[in-house]
Amino acid sequence: MKELLSPGHTACPACCDTMIAKFTLRALGEDCIIVSPTGCLEVTTSAFPTSSWQVPWIHSLFENAGAVASGIEAALKAMDKKEDTKVVVLAGDGGTLDIGMRSISGAFERGHDIVYICIDNEAYMNTGVQRSGATPFNATTTTSPSGKVSFGNPLPKKNMPAIMAAHGSPYVATTTLAYPKDLMKKVKKAADIEGPTYIHAHAPCTTGWGFDTAKTVEIGKLAVQTALWPMYEMENGEITSVKKIKKPKPVEDYLRMQRRFKHLFTMEGGAEEIEKIQAIADYNIKHFGLQ
Repeated sequence: MKELLSPGHTACPACCDTMIAKFTLRALGEDCIIVSPTGCLEVTTSAFPTSSWQVPWIHSLFENAGAVASGIEAALKAMDKKEDTKVVVLAGDGGTLDIGMRSISGAFERGHDIVYICIDNEAYMNTGVQRSGATPFNATTTTSPSGKVSFGNPLPKKNMPAIMAAHGSPYVATTTLAYPKDLMKKVKKAADIEGPTYIHAHAPCTTGWGFDTAKTVEIGKLAVQTALWPMYEMENGEITSVKKIKKPKPVEDYLRMQRRFKHLFTMEGGAEEIEKIQAIADYNIKHFGLQ
């Protein structure tokens, strides 16, 4: 298979962004146009005058990937050249859940035939690991640091898949780089469906989360196995499939491997905070029927 994301980019070893981009392109093939807003993926794959992209690719601003993708899709239709070409956004959580929310909302409201993939590494990694709407509860970031009066981020992770399902998207799914076959299957399914579809991909980040580069896939699998990252599909607003977990692992197994949660194991009261995170996993098991 021809790799449509060339080696030689400047991403970190085992970079979550480039892994998801590579799997996405394997699922789509060459007949696609990629839109990437500002972020790690854009910076590391397109340093002037080079590019790692072997398909048409356009860089948008942080806040307007949804609008740019809408314009490309509308232009292809106007020129009667769309055929099977799929317009796909590959954006980070900051450019999706926060800065780009208006843009993606408008694109889905208008019903553009695009696939929007959020590469969720749970913070603004490219600009210094600042908190985003996707940052999990109690994770430490540079703008939500743990310390004497804080256990880190005090807010819950924004439920973006539910928000997109509420926009009337015919297909919404969650996945992770740790299960590439699942990711590629869902990307292909999303691309085959007419209308605006959304995929939220979990993306463990070695730099921002603080773990050895060799552990990227292991961390991703633990997120699923502890039920902190439920994997499911929604069609027309209804959950149609979930990845079952026979024996969920304790969230402590996942948290302990990451520097961003290290304070929970050293600070007074940390055990109680871990129990709160376990409650989130327990809720996911019940709500999504993971067992």
